[in-house]
Amino acid sequence: MKALDIYKELQSNPYPGRGIVIGKSEDGKKAVTAYFIMGRSENSRNRIFTPTEDGIKTEAYDPSKITDPHLIIYSPVRVLGNKTIVTNGDQTDTIYELMDKQQTFEQALRTRKYEDDAPNYTPRISGIMHIENGEYNYAFSIIKSADGDPDCTERFTYSYNDPLNGFGHFIHTYMGDGNPLPSFEGEPKKVKIPNDIDSFTDSLWESLNQDNKVSLFVRFIDIESGSVDTRIVNKNK
Repeated sequence: MKALDIYKELQSNPYPGRGIVIGKSEDGKKAVTAYFIMGRSENSRNRIFTPTEDGIKTEAYDPSKITDPHLIIYSPVRVLGNKTIVTNGDQTDTIYELMDKQQTFEQALRTRKYEDDAPNYTPRISGIMHIENGEYNYAFSIIKSADGDPDCTERFTYSYNDPLNGFGHFIHTYMGDGNPLPSFEGEPKKVKIPNDIDSFTDSLWESLNQDNKVSLFVRFIDIESGSVDTRIVNKNK
């Protein structure tokens, strides 16, 4: 698969919705992830990322303006031992809790479906990173309706062992703007990953649509030492 320029990919799509990137830095030393959220409504745009003990959560920037916390307030990132979970919804907690009970990533997600936001039926996209003894692998899950038909749930899992240096994969919820919003299609997109967390963060943020972008999280994890470097960017300040 040809690697795409993720910045051009984002610039060409005014509304990819929520997106997850997971991969490895060009020098092979860092496990890399990024997660962003976007919004079209005032309710969706009224959010920020805030750090937690084991990851991040979304919060209302102005609590007086929140009209419906359903599907917009959740923990996108949580860390369970040597695993980092990144998702676009409260399935983060499902994965965390069931994997803590020795179930697998796939088994945990078997208990969930796409989001209940008819007529969009937004896909649930999830990623997991596993680092142990200097070894690194990651996986993605996409749970979606069948071309907008809520009677059929489609589940896809993609696993990447010994990932290539300087590359990763990118999934997002929507192919673009629309009514209803068209769900992501195909397998995760192969993209290039740099070494520098600040340039990666800045370039991702600048590439997201100015009107629709809300928040961005980027984390680089040292594969040997496990040390973590994190950036959070919020449009609301």
